[in-house]
Amino acid sequence: MEMERMSFFAKLYGVGGESDAHMWYLYITIVALCILVYNLGFAKKLSLGKNIIIYIMLALGCTLLTFLGVFLPVAEGLVVAALVLGMYKFRLHRSKSEKKEVV
Repeated sequence: MEMERMSFFAKLYGVGGESDAHMWYLYITIVALCILVYNLGFAKKLSLGKNIIIYIMLALGCTLLTFLGVFLPVAEGLVVAALVLGMYKFRLHRSKSEKKEVV
């Protein structure tokens, strides 16, 4: 594979090398980042069965994202999304705690 055209995480894990395990590392990274972004931005309180279905569908969808993530910055975009949503959650928590102190 053309190493200069690969995304950062694909280069980091050595995708296209001798072992197929490197593609699995990229897949696990993308699934973990998708779960983090989902929980930071979109998750609601659901029953256990619904959560299991959501995570299974998320993992299946990440299969396509992994193939795209070899040459496109999918994982890098998920990192940025997680950082932005994390900052939003932190500021929201801080503003709610400040309102409680005032009241």
